[in-house]
Amino acid sequence: MRFDDISIEPNRVTFWGPRSALEIRSPLPGVLRLRHIPALSHSGLAHGPRELPAKQSFAVVEHAQRPLSFRREAQAQVAVVGTEELSVEVRLDQGSWSLKDASGRELSRCEGFSGEAMPDYPVTRFRSRLALHTPADEAWLGFGEKVGALDKRGMRFVFWNTDVVPHHPDTDPLYQSIPFSLGLRDGVAWGLYLDESWRMEVDVASEDPSLVRWESSGPELDAYVFVGPMPADVVRRYTALTGRQPLPPLWSLGAQQSRWGYENAAEIRSVIHGYRSRKLPLDCVYLDIDYMEGYKVWTWDKARYPDPAGLASEAAQLGVKLVTIIDPGVKQEPGYRVYDEALAGDHLVRNDRGSVLVGEVWPKPAVFPDFTRESVRSWWGGLHRGFVDAGISGFWNDMNEPACFRLVNANETFSINSAPAADKDKVEGPTLPHDARHGEKRHLEVHNVYALGMAHAAYEGLRRLAPERRPFLLTRAGFAGIQRYSAVWTGDNSSYWSHLELSISMMLGLGLSGVSFTGADIPGFMGRASGEMLVRWMQLGTFYPLMRNHSAKGTPYQEPWRFGEPYLSLAREWLERRYRLLPTLYSLMHESSQEGLPALRPLVMYAPGDVEALRMDDAFLFGRDLLVAPVVRQGRTHRHVYLPEGRWLPFFDLGQTGEPVEGKQHVLAEAPLGTAPMWLRAGGALALTEPAQHTTSANWTHLTWHIHVAARVEGTLYEDAGEGYGASRTTRLSGDWTKDLFVLERSTEGALPPSRDTETLCLYGLTEPREVLGAREHRFVDGVLLVDVAADWKKLEVRL
Repeated sequence: MRFDDISIEPNRVTFWGPRSALEIRSPLPGVLRLRHIPALSHSGLAHGPRELPAKQSFAVVEHAQRPLSFRREAQAQVAVVGTEELSVEVRLDQGSWSLKDASGRELSRCEGFSGEAMPDYPVTRFRSRLALHTPADEAWLGFGEKVGALDKRGMRFVFWNTDVVPHHPDTDPLYQSIPFSLGLRDGVAWGLYLDESWRMEVDVASEDPSLVRWESSGPELDAYVFVGPMPADVVRRYTALTGRQPLPPLWSLGAQQSRWGYENAAEIRSVIHGYRSRKLPLDCVYLDIDYMEGYKVWTWDKARYPDPAGLASEAAQLGVKLVTIIDPGVKQEPGYRVYDEALAGDHLVRNDRGSVLVGEVWPKPAVFPDFTRESVRSWWGGLHRGFVDAGISGFWNDMNEPACFRLVNANETFSINSAPAADKDKVEGPTLPHDARHGEKRHLEVHNVYALGMAHAAYEGLRRLAPERRPFLLTRAGFAGIQRYSAVWTGDNSSYWSHLELSISMMLGLGLSGVSFTGADIPGFMGRASGEMLVRWMQLGTFYPLMRNHSAKGTPYQEPWRFGEPYLSLAREWLERRYRLLPTLYSLMHESSQEGLPALRPLVMYAPGDVEALRMDDAFLFGRDLLVAPVVRQGRTHRHVYLPEGRWLPFFDLGQTGEPVEGKQHVLAEAPLGTAPMWLRAGGALALTEPAQHTTSANWTHLTWHIHVAARVEGTLYEDAGEGYGASRTTRLSGDWTKDLFVLERSTEGALPPSRDTETLCLYGLTEPREVLGAREHRFVDGVLLVDVAADWKKLEVRL
């Protein structure tokens, strides 16, 4: 492959070869777009005007195109295109390129791209390939919802959203397809996102340890590359490109209870009263598919749920929101309003012959809305109105890969003799066939974005129907950019200890791929959990952004009281700790909405050159400052963990339990059943509140700062009403410690007035002070300086 012509424009440089093209643009600082077209002959450009056709992106947010620099090296076979942050050096004689940062360091090198178009029936088949050189010491992170260790080097993945029941620690593919990855070498990170919705595969230095090889079923490979140098920098740039999650309503961060198998409204009431009578915090209960009439979406079974609005009102009086499951499969039943509207509006996926495609999911038979079209999304969004009016607070999109148990008329395709028809009637997994028609596109191209379109429809519909409220959506399937609309849970897991541990690396991978609002079913959707497993999973789930207890029909009930004592009391303690933690979690979710960083972060995010931190993927950072190492093995009462560089205060169960420990070492912590090991980084500040039975406002009436004093202290707290789009307040702490003086200053911005009169500061790491200035009261107890200050305090001075 070679390039023999170059088109140079202020915001675009295109390299042309006899059969291929490479277009370079820059949509954002530190980001370049490299659009690889390996088979120009199919696109009609080989002998016509040289202008690449417009390409629809389902994931990328629109951005202005930035100017590019261009120069030709003295040796005429090299051209350099870029911006001040990064550049691409293109070898004209080889059709390859290398990516370099501003210092000239090579971040990646493309060994070449290739592909072919294969005439076939019912549509032309494509294969496009991209090979990247990878040094032996380069780690590969991200890839969305994938199994395995944090470092995915040596693994292979398929990107094809799949309904898997049950999945296992080596199952691939799963429900989400996010073709984004971070390369990490010598402490320097860079990123690659392939904006292709087609079925894709990647070999991460598995077959050839020197290459990462991508292959798409589409006609091109539209790549975005991101400069670091820190992993957090790459994530910020990627989420600026694909969008960031909106701040969720506070109640959705509270405890959630669900089960496939709650039979009726009386059982929902019983669950809520079960929580309240046992003083267990709860904010949300889900209604699974049994609330529908004959599994018809947007209906209620009047025998089981005679008064949905009354049930929602009753729950609300006890501080509990209701969330209903919504599946995309629409029952094919004339006279059923949703089906009639879908048929009349031409809103449905069709088979190759042009008939409405019919399959079977929970409804039998079922048809499928085509969410690739704006008109269909607008119609679907409007269908939420009746449920919103009934007081339903959130929506749970499931079976949206889309899952299809059986196809009824998918094989209505002509048989011809002029082509092999390799994709005719082809189905991969329990879903729709490759050749199904979504408007002008085929299912092979848009399968992976089906759930993204459904979430987009629901989110925009809820913004129209209830503009004063923040939408809450939960989805099983998704694609890059799903964070703009919905929270994600990791699907139908099981009550295995391996699944408990696996959930950590899965959520870290999702978080590095832009999806921060994540959770896993506690203590497993399928199987039989023990009381020990419930407690250990709740300890970990205390830090999941989405904390939901969920189980399957045919399995034992899993509400905390079902396990008896001592597990009920321990579950209560950890639910209360979750509610104490909400000021910090809410602030982290606000940070996600502003910067794209996840709440759960791998240790290596802030220690990118530390190989030991890279391998510690069964522990995580909650934000920047709290390291959590939950027990994930049965019967264990000790926990090994590696502490990265720094000074770490044992803060087990959100309280001090020992003297600070220097980092860059492995430690063994005692962790009896009720305990989860945690450490607070020196310089970190953690905001906690009092436990509650349910959330009310994120303008906290009680607040305690836990501060591990160091030469430099930083902390941030975001507050608002917890709902809607009104006034807010951001508080920032900044502290400096010299030999005998610690000065802590507080600044605020925003119009929201505080709802508390005082705050408490717990300062760790100081000796007993000689003087404390700026406090109402202070006391030194067991090595901790406790300080009461006015809510509007500005400065605290501690003289030692």
